[in-house]
Amino acid sequence: MRTRLSLPTGVELDVLQSGDPTGVPLVLLHGLSDSLLSMRPMMEHLPKGMRVIAITQRGHGDSSKPAGPYTTDAFVGDAVAAMDRLGVRRAVVFGHSMGSIVAQRLAMGHPERVAGLVLEGAFPGLKGNPAVEAFYDEAIKDLCDPIDPAFARAFQESNIARPLAPELLDLVTAESCKLPAHAWRAIFEDLMADDLGPDLPRIQAPTLLLWGDQDGFVTRADQDRLLAGIRGSALTVFEGTGHDPHWEEPARAAELVAVFIQRHIAPAVA
Repeated sequence: MRTRLSLPTGVELDVLQSGDPTGVPLVLLHGLSDSLLSMRPMMEHLPKGMRVIAITQRGHGDSSKPAGPYTTDAFVGDAVAAMDRLGVRRAVVFGHSMGSIVAQRLAMGHPERVAGLVLEGAFPGLKGNPAVEAFYDEAIKDLCDPIDPAFARAFQESNIARPLAPELLDLVTAESCKLPAHAWRAIFEDLMADDLGPDLPRIQAPTLLLWGDQDGFVTRADQDRLLAGIRGSALTVFEGTGHDPHWEEPARAAELVAVFIQRHIAPAVA
């Protein structure tokens, strides 16, 4: 079921729900320039007994596109407000890339709302990352509307190591073009100013990390920092896969999420 939620944070978010309304809630938070549609490949493989909630974050896809703010705190506020509106007290939160930062901050600031974390293509921050700073200067700083589809396609292709179905690549490219240029800039600037490293021990929820060893954006060193900072966290490596395992190996990603929830979360949430 696809709905539009009007939130007290001043935005309307596009939300897709599937599965059993009485099941363990799983909230899906996409990465930069994606939308809930980017979660569909993995959602198709998740057990029907879960309550799966995919949220398009502000500025993205078909959700509201305010002038701002586009900070992690704003995204966290939207996620909490959406959970409130949907009657979700606690959930497992899956965050991809930018969404992983939102998920981490959500777990730090609202531990009572997060039963578990799955962080895919995750990092503890981009502060002082020379490659990201160079990309911002070269491609994002002077980005203009409308977003050039060639830029959006190249951005998405740079993150994958395995071939995607042409229709999926076309879809995520089109969704990337919906994020306004000012939002691209604001999100990058916020991520580049943040470092969650010192705050990682505040995360108490069971945590699973998913990472592709051909990820050209997020490194193994990032995973090691997360493992060292989040007590009891575990890492699964996707060999030959890039930044988007939920696209490149959706069935395996879904299975890992399901097993993680069954082993560590379901009894506590039920």
